[in-house]
Amino acid sequence: MTYAVGVDVGGTKIAAGLVDEQGRILERRRLESPKYDADELRDAIVEVVEELRQGHDVAAVGVGAAGSVAADRRSVYFAPHLEWGSEPVADRLMAKLDLPVVLENDANAAAWAEFRFGAGQGVDDQMMVTLGTGVGGGLVLDSELYRGGHGVAAEVGHINLVPDGRPCPCGRRGCLEQYASGTALTRDARAKAAEGGAPRLLHAAGGDLEDITGTMVTELAKHGEPEAVELYTNLAGLLAKGIASLVAVLDPTLVVLGGGVSEAGAVLLQPTREALATEITGHGKRPGPDLALAELGNDAGLIGAADLARNAKVQVGFRSDT
Repeated sequence: MTYAVGVDVGGTKIAAGLVDEQGRILERRRLESPKYDADELRDAIVEVVEELRQGHDVAAVGVGAAGSVAADRRSVYFAPHLEWGSEPVADRLMAKLDLPVVLENDANAAAWAEFRFGAGQGVDDQMMVTLGTGVGGGLVLDSELYRGGHGVAAEVGHINLVPDGRPCPCGRRGCLEQYASGTALTRDARAKAAEGGAPRLLHAAGGDLEDITGTMVTELAKHGEPEAVELYTNLAGLLAKGIASLVAVLDPTLVVLGGGVSEAGAVLLQPTREALATEITGHGKRPGPDLALAELGNDAGLIGAADLARNAKVQVGFRSDT
């Protein structure tokens, strides 16, 4: 059995796991992310990998990074919430671990995991849209992960949805993630409550607008509370508009919805499916993509990173003895 270690590095936590060839996580580790010091961040990754490899034959390490990863998967161009440093991260980690190390964008890693082991198994052309703090994405085209010429393809959250709309940290305005992310859901819920349109939400938050969270909206929506269902229906309509633009270019057979917002289940899936059916180009006269909810949850990033590293170790300059 060939094992790999997958490490999912986010803005607040590092989640790592020992992953087998079937995508099963055999052991786990979790710790806080050192946000502002590149050396400390690398040391934390080394620490969790060393713990997980004890007593196991580990072939490679995959690191999923919340940021823009270079095409050679050795360094991070930009990450909004973490300091990776200017040097090739993978090379520095490899020197400390004496193992092949591959970097991957976290949404790419999650998309690959769903393709290999989750909701997208057996579908050659698919797109994943992750709905969390922001909106991310990953593309599998003809059964290959598509990264683009510079390694930063599938930034689906930054397609323009509303001209001159809400400002986005990316420097543009009106990006999809400003309307269809967990952050957007929370903001819209607070605004609705402030206008008197969400008394149940406000009650759940103890009367404090700032204590309203996306999780509260999700739980109330699952129980059929109209004010929460309406928030999800509005989000789904905007999400469908964004997906329709991507479908016009990519024509995927399947779109997988992941991230924390997707935990709403049918409350998100059904209105998105209905809206997409009327939004896609030539609707009613051409087939559109199926929509599915991701199956691997928060584990998708580390599972995908591990699998990509295991299968890429020859390509990035390491000899395989297996």
